[in-house]
Amino acid sequence: MNEREIRSVIVEEARTWLRTPWHHRARVKGAGVDCANILCAVYHAAGLVPEIKLPPYPIDWHLHQNEPTFLHHLLHYARPVADGLPGDIAMFKYGRHAAHGSIVVEWPVVIHAYRDERMVVLTNVSRSPDLAKRFAGFFRVKDFDVR
Repeated sequence: MNEREIRSVIVEEARTWLRTPWHHRARVKGAGVDCANILCAVYHAAGLVPEIKLPPYPIDWHLHQNEPTFLHHLLHYARPVADGLPGDIAMFKYGRHAAHGSIVVEWPVVIHAYRDERMVVLTNVSRSPDLAKRFAGFFRVKDFDVR
């Protein structure tokens, strides 16, 4: 597949998760998922990462740890990039660290398991002041460096 096709596969897979209820530590399409697990599921379904089993984590881990746990796990599979293209990851800072992940559809539109909405939603970040002020950067899955 070429770059455009891979990006399309990622975004279309993410769209299949829309309206899945937000549920801490879950990864079942249509039943429940959180922002970390949707990333694992979508990039695995697109064939870009192996099946990733996340270690147990408390719902408020990002409020009480000095270590950026989410970023440590993310950096095993992705690297920071300056631009957010369709299929890339946009991270947002909650608590002490970048602790909320989303998939870029066409920046500033993202798909994410958003606790505030209680489900997987499509959000225009520029129309969401809370998300816009929390933006922490873009990441691209390492095996997807086809440019």
